[in-house]
Amino acid sequence: MEEEEEAIGYLDKVLEDEDDSEPGTPTSPVSPFSAGEKVGSRRGDPAPVLGSGCGTGGSSLVLPMKPLKATATTSQPVLTLQQIETIFYKIQDIYEIHKEFYDSLCPKVQQWDSNVTMGHLFQKLASQLGVYKAFVDNYKIALETAEKCSQSNYQFQKISEELKVKGPKDSKDSHTSVTMEALLYKPIDRVTRSTLVLHDLLKHTPADHPDYPLLQDALRISQNFLSSINEDIDPRRTAVTTPKGETRQLIKDGFLVELSEGSRKLRHVFLFTDVLLCAKLKKTGVGKHQQYDCKWYVPLADLVFPSPEESEHCPQVHVIPDHELEDMKMKISAIKSEVQKEKANKGQSRAIERLKKKMFENEFWLLLNSPAIPFRIHNRNGKSYLFLLSSDYERSEWREAIQRLQKKDLQAFVLSSVELQVLTGSCFKLRTVHNIPVTSNKDDDESPGLYGFLHVIVHSAKGFEQSANLYCTLEVDSFGYFVSKAKTRVFRDTTEPQWNEEFEIELEGSQSLRILCYEKCYDKTKLNKDNNEIVDKIMGKGQIQLDPQAVQTKNWHMDVIEMNGIKVEFSMKFTSRDMSLKRTPSKKQTGVFGVKISVVTKRERSKVPYIVRQCIEEVEKRGIEEVGIYRISGVATDIQALKAVFDANNKDILVMLSDMDINAIAGTLKLYFRELPEPLLTDRLYPAFMEGIALSDPAAKENCMMHLLRSLPDPNLITFLFLLEHLKRVAEKEPINKMSLHNLATVFGPTLLRPSEGESKAHLTLASDIWSHDVMAQVQVLLYYLQHPPISFTELKRNTLYFSTDV
Repeated sequence: MEEEEEAIGYLDKVLEDEDDSEPGTPTSPVSPFSAGEKVGSRRGDPAPVLGSGCGTGGSSLVLPMKPLKATATTSQPVLTLQQIETIFYKIQDIYEIHKEFYDSLCPKVQQWDSNVTMGHLFQKLASQLGVYKAFVDNYKIALETAEKCSQSNYQFQKISEELKVKGPKDSKDSHTSVTMEALLYKPIDRVTRSTLVLHDLLKHTPADHPDYPLLQDALRISQNFLSSINEDIDPRRTAVTTPKGETRQLIKDGFLVELSEGSRKLRHVFLFTDVLLCAKLKKTGVGKHQQYDCKWYVPLADLVFPSPEESEHCPQVHVIPDHELEDMKMKISAIKSEVQKEKANKGQSRAIERLKKKMFENEFWLLLNSPAIPFRIHNRNGKSYLFLLSSDYERSEWREAIQRLQKKDLQAFVLSSVELQVLTGSCFKLRTVHNIPVTSNKDDDESPGLYGFLHVIVHSAKGFEQSANLYCTLEVDSFGYFVSKAKTRVFRDTTEPQWNEEFEIELEGSQSLRILCYEKCYDKTKLNKDNNEIVDKIMGKGQIQLDPQAVQTKNWHMDVIEMNGIKVEFSMKFTSRDMSLKRTPSKKQTGVFGVKISVVTKRERSKVPYIVRQCIEEVEKRGIEEVGIYRISGVATDIQALKAVFDANNKDILVMLSDMDINAIAGTLKLYFRELPEPLLTDRLYPAFMEGIALSDPAAKENCMMHLLRSLPDPNLITFLFLLEHLKRVAEKEPINKMSLHNLATVFGPTLLRPSEGESKAHLTLASDIWSHDVMAQVQVLLYYLQHPPISFTELKRNTLYFSTDV
């Protein structure tokens, strides 16, 4: 009964508005997006009504139309019959449709009982919306004709500026004035309101009521009609005459980092069909309705992207050093472990909440400070805005979405404060991205993602219309943002590149893999001085979810990503972290991989293994300025080829090294240390290294750490010092190669210290999280030695010869 009474209330309101003439000023239209709200529930908002003769602008427009028609045949016509037909096109038909609807509905509401049905009336009204379509199609011409007539005819100008219409029942004035433009908008406004009323009637009609399917059908027709006319209405007109929301749809939204007045701010950005709006969620009290605060907006008609040349003159982006980001990852991982321990021990919920709050703060800092790829937009009026993104994928998505909308006939506008308030108010309900992308926002039952190594082979691509220089990059998500992990070689002048390159990608709670396909640009004039700006053209991009069940098999899984008509074929398999960390001794002691370092140096009669010396020499010769050297994955097949050559002690090693991609050589060196049967810094000393790095007294730490080096076997120590000096030389080029001491310690620390399998059970906690406490400590040990003044072998072991002549 309560639902029926509410439904009757809505119908009474419909009829009350049908019976009344138009209020003095055009009613504030309600956004189609507001359909979920209770009609008329917002203070000051008139209830949306299903149209009438006058409610649609019908009777109000019929009133001036009749005398104008009457004078058209006299000797002093105000307008010609053709002009009247154009301006008041279909108004008489609209009036009659609604008069029939009102005459049928009124007695049903006045003699209401539970058996009354009236859904067929609404369905019939919806089926006659074709008349509105004709009106909408003519709307622009009607406005232009009215405008021209006003300019050329003073008499019509006076009429159209002050049309007398009846005021509402409770108004003191029986008549009031409204402009012709406002009245002509009313039929369009009324369709929106009709849809809202249908939505609310459905909400208060029981599903088993005979009217329910009829009202559903009427709503479907109305919504489809609205969608079709949304594209047709002039954005400038609707922006001027209505609070925003009439023809506007939300296309895309998400959290972006804005660089504002020199500091990073997290914003929620909304892309509508004709405007980009940058907002921030307001801080409200508990239980209060959350709202967005608009920081700025740019109509898409005024939005432009700066050219690469223009970006040269933009302020440089301050990039947070990688080691600070890595430190924060470690802190987050440590807190995650504490949360898991508390849950396992059924700890106090207050303690868990405190840890989660701390984790959120740290993740928020990481989210704010990790992006470094600039996404600049300009307003034609002079103001510029800068967002920082973590991935070229996102930048491309936003740019493409905006450019797609800009292909339509958009016109500039300015939003009034009321219009802006209505638009910003709709954001909270419309948003598709609800939570800041941090793991502390995830439910406990959500997938934690994959930790370990993803092996990916990028095979080939098809679908290019013309030959180009093509390459692919691979990205995976990590700590709420995406990181570029690998890059294929450039396949020159082709429409069907055949890369067949394999990469090993480290996963840190990853859930998605992205592949981006680029055309390489060799034109020096198009180079962008903005450090992180990629000038190569994105030909296509695609993303797949990493399903733990599908990926965690020993066999390769082949897949295809389709992107803009381009198909990229690839294969992948996943290795969990505990499996990939095993040090497996080689069964063939004649090679170098998986063979004890003392055996190799004795066989070679050298102090440092030949493979270490040759790889380091090649990196210093042509890779020391390579961006991301040792961090960027080399092609796995190239690394395996080099491994085979070194194991066989092939005479062509030097020729092969000089021709090989430098990342593959760097990867071979890392693989050599990773596959040693025991770590370079030995299993025996591992616990002591862990204890030494934890000492807080600097003098005690120095004594302990130097003593541990002295305790290493000579081949291990000499090789370690040789590598140490090389890594320091690499870090000297950090401004160019972006590899700091901390970055290098992160790459090499676990490789040089991680215990072999037997020892790991005693010393190493192989948590699902890569950044476990042990890994942090391994990184810190290597970093300690990298930051230490030069360490002399002779000072450590005064009576031991330093490098032999063949080193």
